[in-house]
Amino acid sequence: MYIITTKLEGLYIIEPDVHGDNRGFFMESYSREKFFELGIRQEFIQDNHSLSVETGVLRGLHYQLNPKAQTKLVRVASGAIYDVAVDIRKDSPTFGEWLGVILSEANKRQLLVPKGFAHGFCTIVPNTQVLYKVDEYYSPEHDRGILWSDPDLNIDWPTSKPILSDKDQKHPLLKEAEINF
Repeated sequence: MYIITTKLEGLYIIEPDVHGDNRGFFMESYSREKFFELGIRQEFIQDNHSLSVETGVLRGLHYQLNPKAQTKLVRVASGAIYDVAVDIRKDSPTFGEWLGVILSEANKRQLLVPKGFAHGFCTIVPNTQVLYKVDEYYSPEHDRGILWSDPDLNIDWPTSKPILSDKDQKHPLLKEAEINF
């Protein structure tokens, strides 16, 4: 298992060891021991799974306020996404900066999104299934978001006409969002 650092502190791309042959492949997508060896010490307590039927489904940008903030370990079981994390830690030198990576069933990469980041993704193929671990339970009263199309962020999404939930259409801009990181 390999860890790739990014320009945003604490945001990592994880590349698991994949063992393949004519039957298919095997990989450990998570091993507490291996993650600890890499310096990743989060204790994940819940797994989530989403299916997006159409290309262009955009989910995000989501986060939870402290004390219920979540670290997420995101991967794709089938299909592909453009996965985005935005640094919303007010004292961070990279506040308001974002990173986008493609996660797919083919590349088997994972993205570790720490607390203090807003997270979202857009499907780039139909019938995409995303799996992610979190280290804190969902808390409706701490649930927040940032508008996917915030012009100050200028995220280069792979669609100009995303398929959005009602909730994701109404998030505030980053400069208006409630943040306690």
